[in-house]
Amino acid sequence: MAHEDDFTAYVAARTPALSRTAYLLTGDAHLAEDLVQTALFKAAKAWHRIDGDPEPYVRRILYTQNVSWWRQRRLAESPLGDHDRPAASGSDVALRLTLEDALGRLTAKQRTVLVLRYFEDLTEVEAARTLGVSAGTVKSTTRQALGRLRTLAPELAELIGEPS
Repeated sequence: MAHEDDFTAYVAARTPALSRTAYLLTGDAHLAEDLVQTALFKAAKAWHRIDGDPEPYVRRILYTQNVSWWRQRRLAESPLGDHDRPAASGSDVALRLTLEDALGRLTAKQRTVLVLRYFEDLTEVEAARTLGVSAGTVKSTTRQALGRLRTLAPELAELIGEPS
């Protein structure tokens, strides 16, 4: 019963953060909900085996499930839909829309790597471990994704930075 209470408390506390990450990974609010539910379902089945902080375990499920989905189905890319957003100034809204449009035109793999590296602030090694790929793959995918963003949205140059 204690495991069940711990899981319920974890879900209540962490679902909003997991949902934001899932939305950034998928670019679709409904698919993000499915991704979070799938990750939490898998975590619930293994909850009794999780020692310590469950966050890394659940996030790894979230990332690897997303990778599995785009590997299995090669889902057609769709533009980012409406998602709950805080009120922002006109220039913030324009920047956000430009960034969302550009991210929506990346491949799922490229978007996932950028989310892990820059939203989740993981190192290349941590992102590689999370995705089950080499650090070199994370480096090259990051480089390709940022290059594509520079091409798709040159107005984001200040945000993205110059290539090294």
